[in-house]
Amino acid sequence: MLRGGEPRSRPRSSPAPRPPDDIRPLATRVESEILYRLLRSSLGPVLRQWSLDDSTTARMREVARWICARYTEPLRIDEIAAVAHMSPASLHRHFKAATGMGPLKYQKHLRLQEAQRRLVAGGATAARIAQAVGYTSATQFSREYRSTYGLPPGQDAARLRARLAHTPTPQQA
Repeated sequence: MLRGGEPRSRPRSSPAPRPPDDIRPLATRVESEILYRLLRSSLGPVLRQWSLDDSTTARMREVARWICARYTEPLRIDEIAAVAHMSPASLHRHFKAATGMGPLKYQKHLRLQEAQRRLVAGGATAARIAQAVGYTSATQFSREYRSTYGLPPGQDAARLRARLAHTPTPQQA
């Protein structure tokens, strides 16, 4: 029944599938409509900000990429700020708004993630991995690793390997 109490003449159904020959010429129109609807939605301002090349968000993306490419190196906040063309205080505020952490904490996060990945893969000591991801002190690495993951590096790696060994793969499930 329709709102006015009138019966429907036919049940609603989904549109008929398009023949393959129609997909290519209509795809750009469908994509354009999706983009239009997204830009008109509450996400519009965020999407527009992300698309601007010189926006603060774009600069923070560039800084994050720059840090990712150099996470093993000692970085200074003024050096990172120069990449963003901002003052150190402004960089810290904008980067934290974009990522939830400051630039140097982001670097530490990348180092620890990579260290954890390498530890689980095996084949090297925690001290060697610490050095490979940019730590100059194995003690500092172990302290930060334990603070982040709750266990010392070796114990955490063993725990994760055991967990992976007991996780069924899609072929086993």
